[in-house]
Amino acid sequence: MKRAAPRPPRTGPRSEAAVLVRLIRLARRRARASGYDIRFREGEARKISAPESGYDCVMLLGNSFGYFDREEDDLAVLSAIKRTLRSQGRLIIDLTDGDWMRTNFEPRSWEWIDQNQFVCRERSLSSDGDRLISREVVVHAEKGVIADQFYAERLYSRSRIEDLLTRAGFRETRIHGEVEALSTRGSDLGMMARRLFITARAPERAVTRRTGGVIIPEVTVLLGDPRLPDNVKLTGAFNAEDYETVARLKTALSELTGYKFSYIDNHSALWNGLREQRPNFVLNLCDEGFNNEALMELHVPAVLEMLGIPYSGAGPAALGLCYNKSQVRAIAASCDVPVPLETYFDADDQAATIPSIFPALIKPCMGDSSIGITKDAVVHNPSEAVSYLTELRRLLPGRPVLVQEFLSGNEYSVGIIGNPGIGFTVLPLLEVDYSGLQAGLPKILGYESKWDPASPYWTQIRYREAVVDEELRRSMIDWSTALFERLDCRDYVRFDYRADSAGEVKLLEVNPNPGWCWDGKLNLMAGFGGYRYADLLRMIIEAAQRRIAMNMNGQQMPVAQPIRRMG
Repeated sequence: MKRAAPRPPRTGPRSEAAVLVRLIRLARRRARASGYDIRFREGEARKISAPESGYDCVMLLGNSFGYFDREEDDLAVLSAIKRTLRSQGRLIIDLTDGDWMRTNFEPRSWEWIDQNQFVCRERSLSSDGDRLISREVVVHAEKGVIADQFYAERLYSRSRIEDLLTRAGFRETRIHGEVEALSTRGSDLGMMARRLFITARAPERAVTRRTGGVIIPEVTVLLGDPRLPDNVKLTGAFNAEDYETVARLKTALSELTGYKFSYIDNHSALWNGLREQRPNFVLNLCDEGFNNEALMELHVPAVLEMLGIPYSGAGPAALGLCYNKSQVRAIAASCDVPVPLETYFDADDQAATIPSIFPALIKPCMGDSSIGITKDAVVHNPSEAVSYLTELRRLLPGRPVLVQEFLSGNEYSVGIIGNPGIGFTVLPLLEVDYSGLQAGLPKILGYESKWDPASPYWTQIRYREAVVDEELRRSMIDWSTALFERLDCRDYVRFDYRADSAGEVKLLEVNPNPGWCWDGKLNLMAGFGGYRYADLLRMIIEAAQRRIAMNMNGQQMPVAQPIRRMG
């Protein structure tokens, strides 16, 4: 057997990021073991995925500032933090004294981290004297070198950090004197040796909401094709409710001043039409999919991207990923988002996977609009489970199936409009009210609740603004914003959650490009926040156009301020 040559230690930003991820995961485990309810998040510091005005205080501790190559990126971090702070919120920075460190750093040092590991450090100034470059080699007594990494930190003086905070828009900057750190072990403290403790306040925010800020006035709205069959719908084709939905959409869009709307719904002429008369911007509301095929929803933005046409909503990769519920669950679990117990049942498996607990929910792994989820999807014994698995194989041949614990508690939805680093609007949370549903029917939002007007699921289920404690509300928002960024969603997304029998809330699914109709969950949540249907559509358009403008110009264009988080 040939043995592979040992790999050289990884260096550079990637290895440093890996170390940070390991430290965050270690902190999670220790917090959980100690019984502390602390949330840890990983992400891009210049594009913080947090709601607009979501925090009273943000702290940058232990030299966690100044690692980017350019000072402009440090400024972007401060600007992102300012966006997340509430009116006059507080920023706290614990920073090394750059002037002192420039002349007092130790070129070489080493110390034991614990009984098994020690670290060797080498430091030098950059050629312009602006940054301190450090190399750290972490050695395990038995395993040898386990990390070899470089990083550089900008050395900020008092006046320079004050100037940067002012440029970012902060006020009342104060430097509270130097903090001299001491080591009880006599170790080299390096960048921690001489500290500046700095506080500043975010500016006061206006309480009024602003609209407008049109960037691309000519908008082409892309819809499903009413000429073609649609197998998801109960009748297999567009019906009266669908035509009414489109009419209400057009009426609401006509209320938006500053825009001119045109509409495309002929899919047979889609490619040639878009290529010959290239739109400036597409509001992609074709959630039926290309040719009204749900599995081809991602093909619509793929066509737009091939033609170089800017559009609203998720890209093809995000739509394809979120269409697979098992993959979303795995990613959510890796982000420490609670998820239900689940077993994956491949379409080629010859033996059914029976859940270990009942009741259970059986549903397609890949699907949309609750296709394949009926009142019979909730099973209470092995016989019912095998029967419904057989039915799904007949209804959706070739598709894998999920056998999942049935979550029977309160059901919630979180609606988010915006993008990381630009601004999030978190709509008031929605709760599904099953209290009016007739006895004997499982409490689920299945196919009947969305497509069958004659079903009690259509007529007896109601929706209301959720009344939850602040801790649960904050948890669901945090989980949602983390998944928004991790799944590469854009502009507007709906996240659905439900509690188990013990009251623990878990993720049901993620819906990029969720239903935009006037009576859908997203518009109901907007209504809880005092928005009209036209307001919701404007928010989606503005979120998409601001993202596009930022990507095109490399910076955010001067448009209206993002609407604040409601509820």
